[in-house]
Amino acid sequence: MIELLQSGAYLVNGRELIADGPEAQQAVCSRTGRNTTKEEAVKQTISYRILESHNTSGNMEKLKIRFDKLTSHDITFVGIIQTARASGLQKFPMPYVLTNCHNSLCAVGGTINEDDHMFGLSCAKKYGGIYVPPHQAVIHQYAREMLSGGGQMILGSDSHTRYGALGTMAVGEGGPELVKQLLNQTYDINRPEVVCVYLEGAPVSGVGPQDVALAIIGAVFKNGYVKNKVMEFVGPGVASLSADFRIGIDVMTTETTCLSSVWETDREIEEFYEIHGRKEDYRELVPGDVTYYDGVVKVNLSKVRPMIAMPFHPSNTYTIEELNANLLEILDETEKRAKVSLGDAKTIDGSPLELHLKDKVKNGKFVVDQGIIAGCAGGGFENICAAADILKGKSIGSDSFTLSVYPASMPVYMELVKNGCAAALMETGAVMKTAFCGPCFGAGDTPANNAFSIRHSTRNFPNREGSKLQNGQISSVALMDARSIAATAANRGILTPATEFDGEIGKYKYHFDSKIYANRVFDSKGKADPDAEIQLGPNIKDWPEMGALPENLLLQVVSEIHDPVTTTDELIPSGETSSYRSNPLGLAEFTLSRKDPEYVGRAKEIQKAEKARMGGEHPCQVLPVLKELMGVIKKQYPEANHSNTGFGSTIFAVKPGDGSAREQAASCQKVLGGWANIANEYATKRYRSNLINWGMLPFLIKEGELPFRNLDYLFLPDIRRAVEEKADTITACVVGKDELKTFELRLGELTDEERQIILEGCLINYNRV
Repeated sequence: MIELLQSGAYLVNGRELIADGPEAQQAVCSRTGRNTTKEEAVKQTISYRILESHNTSGNMEKLKIRFDKLTSHDITFVGIIQTARASGLQKFPMPYVLTNCHNSLCAVGGTINEDDHMFGLSCAKKYGGIYVPPHQAVIHQYAREMLSGGGQMILGSDSHTRYGALGTMAVGEGGPELVKQLLNQTYDINRPEVVCVYLEGAPVSGVGPQDVALAIIGAVFKNGYVKNKVMEFVGPGVASLSADFRIGIDVMTTETTCLSSVWETDREIEEFYEIHGRKEDYRELVPGDVTYYDGVVKVNLSKVRPMIAMPFHPSNTYTIEELNANLLEILDETEKRAKVSLGDAKTIDGSPLELHLKDKVKNGKFVVDQGIIAGCAGGGFENICAAADILKGKSIGSDSFTLSVYPASMPVYMELVKNGCAAALMETGAVMKTAFCGPCFGAGDTPANNAFSIRHSTRNFPNREGSKLQNGQISSVALMDARSIAATAANRGILTPATEFDGEIGKYKYHFDSKIYANRVFDSKGKADPDAEIQLGPNIKDWPEMGALPENLLLQVVSEIHDPVTTTDELIPSGETSSYRSNPLGLAEFTLSRKDPEYVGRAKEIQKAEKARMGGEHPCQVLPVLKELMGVIKKQYPEANHSNTGFGSTIFAVKPGDGSAREQAASCQKVLGGWANIANEYATKRYRSNLINWGMLPFLIKEGELPFRNLDYLFLPDIRRAVEEKADTITACVVGKDELKTFELRLGELTDEERQIILEGCLINYNRV
């Protein structure tokens, strides 16, 4: 089904792969009749050519990218625009779309969410942007329909910013990277490696895009095969896939931890642009005659079978047939894995919180409680039409099982109404809802305690379904394709692969109705109105003052996390906390609340010292323990004192930052006085970038070396000079009762701009200088 080459490879004429090795170039020459160097072949990827056309540095090894367009939604655009305003924003320099698909319900926090929406509309008017009202479209569907373009690049503040199937290289990053673009700065990265995803064969009936995506994620996530690289989809199998099918695979590439993705394009994609009235945005993209890739993922589409990703990660994959054949064994493994994620969480009566999945086996069958088809991954036209065909004439039953369907945009919904698929679904007992991302991040359709939800959505991390560990509630999500969710619904909750459906899944012609957006979306056409007044609600707050990096730092370790991976959902929970995303201090109260409830109090305690220092007071007066600590430090570093030493917090996590691009995973630590993270590695580039842009030091320590423990104090002498002088290693000390125990940290590679941002204390300060 999936094969990973352990070397790079040449692709000849877009179809023949030749693994790299001593004989590779000779083999390429015999096929083509000419000698091609690896350096020349590297430049023939689709990815290289797109990056080259957007690079402003003149050096293809050190890229400085300017994007064509930007996208954000309503739990990110307020903070982004507020940051840019604090740095002197006058006008959006490129098309910038503000969608309202995350806090659409306005159900939590009263008017808080709608205030954010009105802020977005007023900013679109003032700065020349595009505003998409709630329930009209999820962010990525609108971008596919209205923004994408062959050979273009789009930067979005949502991690699933992926439009590669349409020939657009898109990147999901934290908000500060969008701020840089708004301020005419650049996205700075080393040239990424490019991995070929070579597709062959064609999917069998009942297999959908989520099945292919999960098979790939299961093969590449844990080994980091594509981490921070670009996935380039090519090969004869591409032609067997519709545009919707390709889009459904492409959006899930985020879960591999790749940087971006792009596909070869053909008549199928040209027709997509024609349907959406944008034929001029199509561009044929194919690799060169001889192209070199840094790795190869070979996918035999014909062998893919309906998949399921068990809690709590999209890489915990099995075929549904495999799960059904080994139910108790796999469910037991899943429960054991869940204990790692749940940690010390307790029920309300104080007993350990446990996930019970084996209880759902009835008469040898696995019975699930809920089905959801939604969002940028599941809410596409073809997915919902296929689900309607599988469920047509059936009933989901009148027991506890429920099925909700969220079309990804109002134009998709309209076409489902016109072709009868919406009616077919509603007749079964399924509920049709409007375009909303809530089920993907825990703000809609929260199941009952210990219920099991199957979803065609993007993630199944802990709490992504909305349960609250701190209240003793746990439920869980497995990822599946819409087709198998429909087959399960037709079987009234008994887990069923869609390959068991013996009816016909039809092909439906899609007609895009542009009048829906023309009648409702505000589009400034790039024209700013400086006289427009920004509408601010009471929950929209400015960023608090943040100081520059001092000469020395004294940090307390206030959380220690040893999970193999820590997600951004665990660093700052999603769901109901989203209502406070426009209020930095209000949101910070939820930091690590579902992973380490003691974190916020501990961070605030040490932050008192820094606030006192910044205010001209002596830190020891508000935190007496510092007097003893500074006494120990002065024995070895007599120049250290309260005026040249900053005080704050840090956390240790093995591999933090998997998942969402949300900058708040870092900014919430910063506003609580965080100066650093310490990790064995960072799960994604975007999380590390968020740390840097909020002035936090992204320290690395070797696996197995941990000379400190939670609540220890760490002294970093001359840290400012070390950053200025580009030191490879950083001296750090554990402050004991009578002595300092020295150890080493690393900062990893930093650009000159990133170092300056850290020195100034954050991106806002950097742009004010």
